Amino acid sequence: MKISILYNDVSTATSQDDLDVLAQVNFVSEALQKLGHNVSSIPITLDLQTAADSIKQINPDSVFNLVESISGVEKFIHFAPTLLEHLNIPYTGGSAHTLYLTTNKLLTKELMRSTNLPTPPWLTQDNITSGQFNLKPPCIIKPVCDDASIGIDENSIVNNIQQLEKNLKNRSARFGECFAEAYIPGREFNLSILANSGAPEVLPAAEIRFVDFPESKPKIVGYQAKWDENSFEYKNTIRSFQFDSNDQPLLKQLTEMALRCWEVFKLHGYARVDFRVDAQNNIWILEINSNPCISPDSGFIAATRQAALTFEQVVVRILADPNNIQSN
Repeated sequence: MKISILYNDVSTATSQDDLDVLAQVNFVSEALQKLGHNVSSIPITLDLQTAADSIKQINPDSVFNLVESISGVEKFIHFAPTLLEHLNIPYTGGSAHTLYLTTNKLLTKELMRSTNLPTPPWLTQDNITSGQFNLKPPCIIKPVCDDASIGIDENSIVNNIQQLEKNLKNRSARFGECFAEAYIPGREFNLSILANSGAPEVLPAAEIRFVDFPESKPKIVGYQAKWDENSFEYKNTIRSFQFDSNDQPLLKQLTEMALRCWEVFKLHGYARVDFRVDAQNNIWILEINSNPCISPDSGFIAATRQAALTFEQVVVRILADPNNIQSN
């Protein structure tokens, strides 16, 4: 097959979270070539016509969509699949609608609430302006649209209403629109999902363990934990696939909830769902990740390795569950 890898142009990027897409492009390209495919790579910017012309010139049988933002703006991520749907070309991962939903955390939370999926309570700037303080601290301030833990650090945690209002305004000015979400102390889990013959398969669960964190340090997967290899957070935030028998009922619940998320959000190919479990064993969904990072050191790839899958096998499964407007 002739397959094009579509990815966000990072020619002017400098941060590790932006440049990480190149590692994904290389990883996927190598796997596709090993599988015998004719592979090309196409960067995309807000100049969509240029990308469209490149795609039409190559005329691929399918597109492996690795786009994480458009011209550095993550909320434009759905432009890529929209373009591919317009060109009538099959592509991997989430649909334009799914990516639009899951990139906007407020839309994601609204859909979860309306479908009885447990999501932590939240508060927006509009709620504060209208006097609707229906959220008790501690809270965590998050950007509405940024991913990869951008805008998340220990200063994101607020412990009183006065601090909340000030922090929300300051971080919105810095990172774009933000919202406040109830901070859930407890255990954190990532469940990766991979298509298998048209059905979702939940891969081995991973727990994120915060090793030797001081009592005063919030146990969160912030930007430093993901990207700053020299930081305490990076070195002491550990992914573990080891569980004892007492955890099996909880893992079963998490698996069932991850599959429910796949269904509700109409996910395709591959996805990851992030959870918190509080001291009373209540499960809370933190995030739905359509098209999660698949660089060699990513959590998703760690889960596939735990399932004894080669990356070539993963790529075959993702390609076999495309979005294609002819079949949707």
